[in-house]
Amino acid sequence: MRKEINQLLERINKGLEELELPNSPSNLYDPINYILNIGGKRVRPMLAMLAYQLYKEDVDTVILPFLALEVFHNFTLVHDDIMDEAPLRRGNETVHKKWDDNIAILSGDVMMVKAYELLSHTPKEMLANVLTKFNKCAQEVCEGQQKDMDFENLPSVTVEEYLDMIRQKTAVLLGFSLEMGAILGGAPKKESDKLYEVGVNLGLAFQLQDDLLDLYGGDNFGKQVGGDVINKKKSILITKALELSSSKNELLKIYNSTTENQQHKVSVITAAFDELGVRENVKNMISAHEKEGNEKLRQLSSPKLGELLNYFKLLKTRIR
Repeated sequence: MRKEINQLLERINKGLEELELPNSPSNLYDPINYILNIGGKRVRPMLAMLAYQLYKEDVDTVILPFLALEVFHNFTLVHDDIMDEAPLRRGNETVHKKWDDNIAILSGDVMMVKAYELLSHTPKEMLANVLTKFNKCAQEVCEGQQKDMDFENLPSVTVEEYLDMIRQKTAVLLGFSLEMGAILGGAPKKESDKLYEVGVNLGLAFQLQDDLLDLYGGDNFGKQVGGDVINKKKSILITKALELSSSKNELLKIYNSTTENQQHKVSVITAAFDELGVRENVKNMISAHEKEGNEKLRQLSSPKLGELLNYFKLLKTRIR
């Protein structure tokens, strides 16, 4: 299984390297090449390929539409990093830090255009359906990002509000990736719908895990440790902590404070989370979404289902 995954990953990376991008103006296209080549697990096109292979074999005939998923995903990262003022992405400088905000915005715009160009290579009889679903997904991603920014102006949000936000911002794209792969593979609508639900649960688990790693992942995570705390982000950790705490106002006061000694703030908040058992609670939430996703996946009847299940297990070991 690992050999097959590595082969698919090589195919995705080769496809990204072969994308036809002009050389000039360099400040427009260099950032695109940069963000697409600083790593990443290529989860979204990989999910699409594996879902496709539940029904058909030759992924080369549909590789370009699947690459659109990775280009679109990286477009969202470029713009999100600007809004979050993030200094690092995958252990490297973010595009807006390496160049500047204006260049990052414009390069991101071109990536969105490129994603549509790649999607246009979808087989003609499926193109309208795929574009409609992609547009809905892309709009939801934007809605989720807006909710995330709106949360910054609120003193607190509930766990339910947070889960709704990350479903849109993160999970729906993983759901669409599996759904798109199934559609291009000729799957019955009932099964492509089921795979969408699988991907949404997987996406929720991914984002909750990402929130954990922001604080507990250490320097090897490739991001600023405690970045969510420093930026007063409404992650699942603080929303869950407020649900569990009997001293909500005091906890919020510390979390929303501005201080020059940021690492001290991170240490204080981490200690509070540990005392409340936040880490264990969030891990249980992750496991629940993983279980629901796997149960829905097992309701399908493809003889190649094991390959997708094994990939999920491989992802689990990589992100933990």
